[in-house]
Amino acid sequence: MIGAVIVAVLGAAGVVVAGFVLWQMLFAPAEGPRPPAPGDAFFVSPDSFAARAAAEGGEDAATEAAAYLAAQPTAVWLTPETYPTDSVTAAVEEILAEARAQDAVPVLAVYGLPDRDCGNFSAGGLDAADYPGWIDAIAAGLAAEPARSTVVILEPDALALDCDRPEVRTAQIADAASRLAAEDTFLYVDGGHSNWRSPREMATLIAEVAEAAPGALRGFATNVSNANSDADETAYARQLVGQLEAWGFDDLHAVIDTSRNGAPHTGSEWCNVPGLRVGVPSGTWGDEVIDANLWIKPPGESDGTCNGGPPAGAWWPEAAVELTRDVR
Repeated sequence: MIGAVIVAVLGAAGVVVAGFVLWQMLFAPAEGPRPPAPGDAFFVSPDSFAARAAAEGGEDAATEAAAYLAAQPTAVWLTPETYPTDSVTAAVEEILAEARAQDAVPVLAVYGLPDRDCGNFSAGGLDAADYPGWIDAIAAGLAAEPARSTVVILEPDALALDCDRPEVRTAQIADAASRLAAEDTFLYVDGGHSNWRSPREMATLIAEVAEAAPGALRGFATNVSNANSDADETAYARQLVGQLEAWGFDDLHAVIDTSRNGAPHTGSEWCNVPGLRVGVPSGTWGDEVIDANLWIKPPGESDGTCNGGPPAGAWWPEAAVELTRDVR
């Protein structure tokens, strides 16, 4: 008799639990898009240069380095040279689908501004007339995965670089931000880094974009392709946010590139600096100002034809080996 009662009670409890689970599935609100945060899983591209190099096989240090880097969540860079307007929508859709399969947050770096890099090692980009259409094509790809968070780093270095007619670049970036803005897209414009423009100078440029594209920005990205320390970049980001808040631009946040700052370098040299090491992986840390650290610049890809490197963006096995010397 007692056994029958226990069975009946357990059966009733099972019904209650099952009913609660069903209620959650049917009626509980799903977690909506939110900014990146420490502990998030970020997207690992199966088609990165590191992944391709690792797939070639081998037992040497270059293959080991490539395999290590291929496993790290790193931003996917969208350039018009690699992803032109007629194919970038499908490419973005594919990246987001792969990120969904990984249950991970994709990080995209959009890098196609007219007069990109002010004609330096990464020179290129689109004509002013063609740039908005390319941005619209990216936005169309992002719209294929609604209600899933996507991080977009919009035109790294573009604000901090001192090109001719900076007001034109600011307007182009603001227009791009407005075209990409969506509830599930978290946009970060260029924030320079702690060894470049002063916080007031950099905040002025960010404020111009924020004012021209109201509500579009989550914040700014610092240290992209550079190697300043976490401590220096954290202090710098806090200064930028403080200045922006003083001017009425509230609730802006930062992400910090830690892909190559494991052995911090604060000198004026930035291009293929010898002796660099990878920093802590994406999503290791963050706080109320810094949403998360990210790997934005893919380690192992050259900064340009300097210090013995190949053209900008090309895979450079020697650099990959040096960068991963302490972690593999």
